Amino acid sequence: MAFPLHFLLFPIMITSLPILPVDSKLAVGYYQKTCPNFEKVIRETVTSKQITSPVTAAGTLRLFFHDCFVDGCDASVLIASNSFNKAEREAEINHSLSGDAFDVITHAKTHLELSCPGIVSCADILAQATRDLVVMVGGPFYNVRLGRKDGMVSKLEHVEGNLPEVKHTVDELVDFFGQRGFSIQEMVALSGGHTIGFSHCKEFSDRLFNFSATTPTDPDIYPKFADKLKEMCANRDKDTSMSAFNDVMTPGKFDNMYYQNLPRGLGLLATDHALVKDPRTKPFVDLYAVNQTAFFHDFAHAMEKLSVFEVKTGRKGEVRRKCDLFNSIKT
Repeated sequence: MAFPLHFLLFPIMITSLPILPVDSKLAVGYYQKTCPNFEKVIRETVTSKQITSPVTAAGTLRLFFHDCFVDGCDASVLIASNSFNKAEREAEINHSLSGDAFDVITHAKTHLELSCPGIVSCADILAQATRDLVVMVGGPFYNVRLGRKDGMVSKLEHVEGNLPEVKHTVDELVDFFGQRGFSIQEMVALSGGHTIGFSHCKEFSDRLFNFSATTPTDPDIYPKFADKLKEMCANRDKDTSMSAFNDVMTPGKFDNMYYQNLPRGLGLLATDHALVKDPRTKPFVDLYAVNQTAFFHDFAHAMEKLSVFEVKTGRKGEVRRKCDLFNSIKT
């Protein structure tokens, strides 16, 4: 896979920083004095990992979403369970999170601990690595404010109801994002993250085999696409790892093809396809399908906003020595 040279140059898209209720301790150049090689370490780590494993960008973006929507962007999703505590990773919806994504954060943390021990939080590593990987596969640059602390709580029971699910209706998605301060347009822009990555058969097989009592396959799926998916997912119960690209046309490139696919019946998930049918979301799908610049601008804005969602600063968190362990045992 070829990667755009602009990743190494980091061209800054002209986007205004949104006015957000962010703790004043967060800043773009937070580590300039305390860990001056922070950006370089992250960039080199994600570059090496993405070249070796091209699914890393999509996996890390999803990991970031799953972290931020549960107790804020505090790296709580990285915590491993122990005999005293079942962590967020134990939730069924998190079982399919990418091992490559966890791995790239671990590698970055290891490198940073050698040069700047105890300085850089895992939450900041995840936020910065996500942005760098999005840029690396062709997506927009956006600013990442730094200075988050790592959360000191990670509980399985906190996940339920705090992540959007493939079974959600547009009404439920609008409520979910709205309760967290995101507009419908921001929701549709963030959904564009599905331009990279893949989903497992269990997440869309109902559209293929159990759509309704009289119509097994969703008639809105392009017939040839549905046939290929049914063939691929025929053994889904025995091989749960079977999956399909969310964007069948340009799966490894961050672009606006996801939106172009939806009216063609090439949306993989029910929640994807629903966006092109609902009058509240369709105008934004139509806009982004023909205007990639608008999509990139709005996605960048929404990611800046998401990246500071319920962040911890000061004594509300800690800087973990290892990203999968609290600094002291939590019961």
